This record gives sequence, C-alpha cells and structure tokens, in this order.
Amino acid sequence: MKNHITIVGLLFLASVSLGVNAGQKPKATPTPVENSATQAQAQSLSININTAQVADLVRLKGIGEAKAKAIIEFRQANGNFKAVKELEQVKGIGAKLVEKNRSLIVL
Repeated sequence: MKNHITIVGLLFLASVSLGVNAGQKPKATPTPVENSATQAQAQSLSININTAQVADLVRLKGIGEAKAKAIIEFRQANGNFKAVKELEQVKGIGAKLVEKNRSLIVL
C-alpha cells in the first residue's frame, strides 16, 4: 500500500509539472546575423545603373522596357550616374520610383 501511494504521488507531481510546462510559450528563436553568403546574395540582386542593360533594369520595381531604354539613353547622353537621385532626371522616373528601388541600385 505504501508503494502504491508513492507511485501515485510521483505520477501526480509529474503530471502537474508537465501541465505547467505545456502552458508556457515557446522561447523566441533569435534572428540569425547576416553572414557573408547572405550579403553576397544581396549584392547579386543589386543592379548597377551605370552598367546594366535592359534585361537587368527591368528587374527594378516599376521599370519596364521603355523606362529601361530611357535610362540607358540618358546614361549614354550624359555619362555615368554619380548619385542614385540622378535617375529622377530620366523621363518617366520620379522620386517615388527611385525610393522604391534605392536598396537594389548601386553605382
């Protein structure tokens, strides 16, 4: 009888312990630090507006074939872009469009 009470007591303690842990929220997993592979991938997604061709430029948000050609024509007529903001001088490209793509554009 004494063994029976001890076993029941242990089972009770185990079930209470499991019940408390089951109600807890899982710990948040920390966000991994960007490694060199991730940085390299981000750079491969970048578009150099001074060397990009139409096929590359159309990857930018809101840039179709006509605007891509306009960028190239502007670059040929005026030389390389010295700042991303200079894209606003291309016909059909405004400040909002430049801002949407700023993280993808490199010089």
